[in-house]
Amino acid sequence: MPTCLPLVLRRCHICASGRFRTHGKFRVNANHKLIDAWLLALCTSCGETTKLTVLERTNVRSVRPGLLDRMHGNDATLAAELLQDSALLRRNHIALDWGGAWRLDTGGPIGARREAIDVSVRFAARIPVRPVRLIAEGCGLSRAEAERLIEAGKLVSAGRLTGRLSGDFTFTLRR
Repeated sequence: MPTCLPLVLRRCHICASGRFRTHGKFRVNANHKLIDAWLLALCTSCGETTKLTVLERTNVRSVRPGLLDRMHGNDATLAAELLQDSALLRRNHIALDWGGAWRLDTGGPIGARREAIDVSVRFAARIPVRPVRLIAEGCGLSRAEAERLIEAGKLVSAGRLTGRLSGDFTFTLRR
């Protein structure tokens, strides 16, 4: 589950840093019947503000009043929803760094000395993580040890366990 908003990967034009932190603050500007809205992000090095375009020259009547109220109220959950929107990421030419922005909630110890355990992983938000890292952290293994278990056929899944996933998956761990 997420613990905070991810870092925005974009080059700062002041200090050439590549990371911005969002805090869920919005700027909304109306000009006659047209509205612009941005999600604000601060450079982690120099504190310079950058604007991520949410709405651009949009007719005010086509914007849902609830969405506008949430932007005026600087709703952090709206910011999290927007940062998961691939169209917003493409429009602003940005990527996200989820490192340190999520935690694993196992609900108790995993891997009690049983022959095999079946585990179902459910994501509270679409956070891209490496399944091997997630399994290693949840089962109290090193990442290299988890990779050795995959190669030995003792850690199996219907889906792939290499690369990044952001959707639910299941796996079986045999000791």
